[in-house]
Amino acid sequence: MTVDGTLPRKLGLTKSGLKRAAAFFAAKSSARIGVPFCAVTVVLQDDDFSAEVHLAINGAEGPTDVITQRYDAMPGEAEGVYGELYVNVDQALRVAPKRRGWSTAKELLLYVAHGMDHLSGADDLKPRDYDRMRRRELNWLSSLSSQVLCPK
Repeated sequence: MTVDGTLPRKLGLTKSGLKRAAAFFAAKSSARIGVPFCAVTVVLQDDDFSAEVHLAINGAEGPTDVITQRYDAMPGEAEGVYGELYVNVDQALRVAPKRRGWSTAKELLLYVAHGMDHLSGADDLKPRDYDRMRRRELNWLSSLSSQVLCPK
C-alpha cells in the first residue's frame, strides 16, 4: 500500500494512519471476493487534479470523491488486485462539515473505503447496489481502530 500526495494537517489524519486504514479496507475487500490485493496506490488530489483524472479515466467532467483504476497483473506478477485510488482531499474538506458528527478524516476514509470496494468489483449504479456498498463501507469505518481515526 502506497500513499502519494499531500495530506493537509487540518484533516486530522496522518499518512501512516491513512495507509493503515487503506490496508484495512483492502483486506476487507479481498476477503469479500477471495482475491488478494497485491499493490494499490492511494493518490491524494485536489479538485483540479480530480477533474482531470475523472475525464481521463471515466470520460466525465468535474471533480468527484474517488476514482478507481484497476490493472491486470503483469507477466510474472502474482494474480490479484492492482490499482490506484485517486482521492479528492478538497471534496472531503468541503463535504464533511455538512455532515453532523462527521470528521473530515472520516469523510476522506469513506472515499478510500469506497474506492477499495470498487477495486474489488462492487458497483453502485443501481440504488440497491449503492445502498449495499454504503452499508458495507460504513461498517468497515466503524470497525477501524481508534488509532487510525484521529478524534476531531
